[in-house]
Amino acid sequence: MQAALAPRGNARTFLTHFVGGGLDDDRYVIQRYLSQADGDIVPVDANGARPKGRRRPHPVIATLKAVERMRPARDEIIIATGIKLRNCGVQLWGWRAIGIFVERRQKG
Repeated sequence: MQAALAPRGNARTFLTHFVGGGLDDDRYVIQRYLSQADGDIVPVDANGARPKGRRRPHPVIATLKAVERMRPARDEIIIATGIKLRNCGVQLWGWRAIGIFVERRQKG
């Protein structure tokens, strides 16, 4: 049942969700997450590697043009939040991450 709800396609298939006013700011804070097969979503560094030990991954600052060019990997979630206007931004979900999102929504 879950496979029928998950989108089909290659790594270029992803979900874009605009938050608030969309992309209205000049600079954005970028946070990256990886979705795992067991349903967990873990934060990662900007280069895609998990931080060592107990360290937390640091967000990265990017311009509007860089945010518009971003494409998530199959199991990646990218969240871009405006710096000046906190109510604007975008979420980009890879196609495997969308499947985990659908599964969690079904469970409640």
